[in-house]
Amino acid sequence: MVERTEQDAALRLLWGPPARPTRGPKPALSLESIARAGVEIADTEGLAAVSMQRVAGLLAFTKMSLYRYVPGKSELVALMVEHTVGAPPPPSDAPWRSQLAEWARRMAAVFAAHPWLLDALAGPRPTGPRELAWLERVVAALDGLGLTGAERMDAAVLLVGHVRSIAAQERQSRDGSPEAELLRALGGLIREHGEHYPALAAALDEPGGGRDDAFDFGIERILDGLAALIDRRAAGAPGSGPA
Repeated sequence: MVERTEQDAALRLLWGPPARPTRGPKPALSLESIARAGVEIADTEGLAAVSMQRVAGLLAFTKMSLYRYVPGKSELVALMVEHTVGAPPPPSDAPWRSQLAEWARRMAAVFAAHPWLLDALAGPRPTGPRELAWLERVVAALDGLGLTGAERMDAAVLLVGHVRSIAAQERQSRDGSPEAELLRALGGLIREHGEHYPALAAALDEPGGGRDDAFDFGIERILDGLAALIDRRAAGAPGSGPA
């Protein structure tokens, strides 16, 4: 778990004014260039390969020079996340469902390009303005549709969870992990022992049964559920909760 002092330091870097060294010559680095260097390492070697020493070396500076801008690795990773997530889809007049589907696709593309984000986003950690703007887009798209503030927030969390879950599965598949090998073997096992698992075997044998479209399927079902709740609220159905 990130210590409270580390969280505070990271929040100052993410939300405060541009960092300026407290001593020494005119600044030669920026938080943006430091974040880019960390991302370059993580993209090619994974998050575990990122260190203050590696980033400093890539920038042709000493490790001590880097500490004048970033206190440590926790803060460095926070900057890397903020740099990598980028800006969310811009505000749109499109129907709420189209907005959220596009939002999910864009977030999935970020995870696909930078798989190490899954590790960086694990556990309690500071959140930057760009990352918060992604959540803002979901809540704003659902505004005025009869959902409570808590429900709009929960919808954002539900979408994020689905995107991250599918991204984790795709990374396992690319990495050839034991979990991915197990998933690939399930199809053969089900077909070989289909008499014991008739429902699974029948599903696999149907047209498209072996196709992996879990991402789109999950997004559509989440949006279907939200649409049903919105429709109930609009109709004032009993038990539908606040209007």
